[in-house]
This record gives sequence, C-alpha cells and structure tokens, in this order.
Amino acid sequence: MVALFVLQRTAFGAKVDHLQILDSLLKKDYDRRATPTNHLNNATTVYCELYIRSFGSISPVTMDYEVDLYLRQKWQDERLKHADITESLDLNDPNLVKAIWKPEVYFPNAKHAEFQFVTVPNVLIRINPDGEIFYMLRLKLTFSCMMDLSKFPLDNQICTMEVASFSKTLEELRLEWKTMNPVIMGKGLRMPQFEIKDILASDCQETFQIGNYSCLVAEFYLSRSVGFHLVQSYLPTILIVVISWVSFWMDVDSVPGRTTLGVTTLLAVSSQSSGIQSGLPQVSYVKAIDVWMGTCTAFVFCALLEFTFVNYMWRKVTPEMTRRAIVTAPLGTINGDAAPNPLDAMPPSLAKKCTPGNLTNSAMARRIDEYSRLLFPLTFAVFNLFYWSYYLK
Repeated sequence: MVALFVLQRTAFGAKVDHLQILDSLLKKDYDRRATPTNHLNNATTVYCELYIRSFGSISPVTMDYEVDLYLRQKWQDERLKHADITESLDLNDPNLVKAIWKPEVYFPNAKHAEFQFVTVPNVLIRINPDGEIFYMLRLKLTFSCMMDLSKFPLDNQICTMEVASFSKTLEELRLEWKTMNPVIMGKGLRMPQFEIKDILASDCQETFQIGNYSCLVAEFYLSRSVGFHLVQSYLPTILIVVISWVSFWMDVDSVPGRTTLGVTTLLAVSSQSSGIQSGLPQVSYVKAIDVWMGTCTAFVFCALLEFTFVNYMWRKVTPEMTRRAIVTAPLGTINGDAAPNPLDAMPPSLAKKCTPGNLTNSAMARRIDEYSRLLFPLTFAVFNLFYWSYYLK
C-alpha cells in the first residue's frame, strides 16, 4: 500500500514537472502567432478528422441539417519538444489553448455553430514528447444542404461538410484529411428520413482576391427512405382513386349517389395534396410528388366527368319517351301504379315506333360505364408502371 502511494506521488510529481517544463517553453521564445514551420518558410500540415456523434434530419424547407461532431486536428510543433518530457500530456485548460498556436479553421457552409461547454469546455489538447499536438473540440453545427427536389420523395441527395483555413494561405497552412477513416460515424447512428449510402472525403481550394486557402470537404451521399411517404401519401391517394371508380358500378340514374361520391373523392385528394405541399418549399420546378398528386386528381376528376357525360346521354332519351308515354297512355295506366319501363305504358302503336335504334343513347351510356370499369384501372396501372420505373432508376 505504501509502495502504491509512493508510486502515485512519483507519477504526479513527474507530471507536475512536465507541466512546469511546458510553461517554461511557452514563456521563453514561443510565439503563438507564428506557425510551427514559419522559420522554415514551409506550410504547416494539419491532419483533420471528423467524428460525428449525431446527424439530424435534413429539412427540405430550410435546406439544412444539424450535426454534433468532434473536430480532431493533429500537427507537429517542434517548439514544444523537450528532452525532459517523456510522456504525453492530456490537458483541457482553456488558457493553454489560448497560449499555443492552433490552426484557424472554420466551416464555410455552416449556418450556425455552438461550442459545447457542459459540464466543462469540451476541448482536449494532447502534447506528445516528440512535439506532436492532438487538438480536439466538440461542436454543434447547422450545415446548409441545397437539395434538388425534382424527384421528391424518391430522391437522393448529396450534403457536404467543409473545413477551410480562415486566415492562413496555402503558403502557411495546408489542411489534409487523416489517411485512414477521415470521417467516422458514431456507432448506431441513424437518420429518420435518409440512409447514408457513402461518404467521400476530398480536398478543395478556395480562391479569393487576397490569396488561395486550403480546404477539405466531406460529401455524404444520402438516399431518402420512402416508407413514410408510401404510408402517408401514396397509399391514401391510391385508395381515393380506386374509390372514385365505384361509381362505374352504380346505376346510371343514381344521380345523388354518384355525384356525392365524385365530389367527395375530389375534395379528399385535393386535401391530401395540400397537406403534402405545406411541408415543402415553393420551388419553381415540378416534383415527383406533384406529378403523382396531379395525376390522381385528374383520374378522380375524369371519373366525375364520365358520370356527367353518361347521365347526359341517359337523360337525352328517357324524358322524351316518358312524356310521350304519359300523353298517349290510357287513363287507367296513368292513375295506376307506375310502370317500371316507359314502353309498357305506351300504346302498341307508339311502342312499335320505339325501335332499338331509338334507344342508342341509353345503350351507349351503359356501355361507357362498362368500358370505364376496365379502362380507368388499366390506364392507372400503366401510369404507375411509367412513374415508378422513371423516378426509381
């Protein structure tokens, strides 16, 4: 027990000595404004790594997403190398962070950024005996992601994270990705609306009038999960369109029922379309969901128009036949129970004149209903074939 206590005191004392040596190095000839390789007239290379703890859902309205990440940077600073420092020093002192040189990087496509302070400032500096510095800090950022919604909600998106030098040009600072796994996703990380298909880390360069600056970009290839939209958008509208076809099996003279069914389904699909559009930005191009909702609305509207035409064809014959039957029918027939067929109420001489050729419009009305029972579903199936094959490719 005594030996363990002595060993702990020895280790603590050695660490205190290392910190004192580090303080002396910082106070002696260390200039935190100069890069570590400034005296060599070379650019300092900083290796970067992103560890993403959470990846928020991408909003199509604001076209951005939130990320909670660790920014890890590593570089060589020979000015902090000392023969008496024999072990790595892990420090999270904000004053030390201010005392040493750090790469002045920023995120060009970030809308908003917050440094995490709970419960202590989330920053770590590790100084190795050979002068290598490992610098890590935790940030919460909101990145911009300009999306192309022409295939929404069957779309794929590419969102980026950019890290660039703010004040040092390429002659002073060069950013590079870590060789192995430069962008790491947290274990079990999932997005509610997207699936991350691939992550590509590459270099870039920002050119301004005052100079060229090094930058890094991480591209996230995202595929939208269509399950939610199948349940909330596509399936309800399919059912509404199918319900509108029920009117083809109703009697031609069932005006109240067929009218109510047609108007109700038309209002239902319009309400569904308005609910979907309320959660999307007002873009100037046509989206896949617009094509779907517009076509479903057209099918419901055409079903209503079909009934209007059929009912017109039916009424074009029946009122004239009924009027002539009432005028020429015997008195007992009129005062008695109404005959189901106007031909039964006609005198034989008039009934002979109502040949099948005179009933052409009535037969045509019934035939149109029969054809519509097959034509509408077949046309809707063909539309689905072309729609899904085009937008899912």
